[in-house]
Amino acid sequence: MKKAMFILNPSSGKEKASDYREQVIFTLESMGYTVDTRATEKQGDATHFAREAAEQQYDFVVAMGGDGTINEAVSGLAEQPHQPLFSLIPLGTVNDFARALGISLDPPEAIKALKKGTEKWVDIAKVGKQYFMNILALGQIAESTYEVSPEQKTRLGALAYFIEGVKAITSDAEEYFTVEHDHGYWEGDAKLVLVALTNSVGGFEKLAPEALTDDGLLHVYIVKNAALPAFVRIAGAMLIGKLEKDPAVEVIHTTKVSIGTNEPMFCNIDGDEGCATPFEIEVLPRHIRALVPPDKKELEA
Repeated sequence: MKKAMFILNPSSGKEKASDYREQVIFTLESMGYTVDTRATEKQGDATHFAREAAEQQYDFVVAMGGDGTINEAVSGLAEQPHQPLFSLIPLGTVNDFARALGISLDPPEAIKALKKGTEKWVDIAKVGKQYFMNILALGQIAESTYEVSPEQKTRLGALAYFIEGVKAITSDAEEYFTVEHDHGYWEGDAKLVLVALTNSVGGFEKLAPEALTDDGLLHVYIVKNAALPAFVRIAGAMLIGKLEKDPAVEVIHTTKVSIGTNEPMFCNIDGDEGCATPFEIEVLPRHIRALVPPDKKELEA
């Protein structure tokens, strides 16, 4: 029989993972898989489990949890010779990767959709020894996300990150960045540098509307001057997918980018603290074999 590894984070989604555990196992078994269930206990467990699944040539890996858990699972699969089919059940605050892949944010619906899914190879990115599927961010706004407590996440969801971002953006703090990319070089002061892989960033599903999960590109946004009036304008542009048009935003589409700062600055990778500058980011095109919901056109056919 085919083998599936089911990785779940028991503390995700207000500790609701256990409520859906049996539904996932039943669904996978009905799809013809024998199921090996692994529950995470500490940071890095999902990476270890997913890497083990790849090394032992499992057929399917399903991860259930928030963006951090999903990032860990994808990191365990990254650059492995054998790529199991991969899918996810979102239980986090923002669930950007699920949004980008069109996976329902309602866990029971996402579980049911496993039976109807289609295979799609999607991009991830590598920075140092770390990987990401959605976003790398640099600047005081990115650092402010570390101030969001678990209680705020539970009570306010994605709004908690927005509130902390407003606090940071109204400060005078800027950083001098150097950005080397496929098409040239940029340097200057900026409030924020975003490197996006998908259209959904921090729950804003139109922040990078041109970004596709399999386009082989990094989409770099440099916010050069974002005092409060500019921030209000930029926030509006983010909501309607017009960020590229804002005069305070420099936009670069590239397959790799090197970023430096005057002093080492830690980045935020998919919502968690990452490595410090300077570093190079490269896209790993069509690297993860994802199971995604079929297009609406396919369902209607």
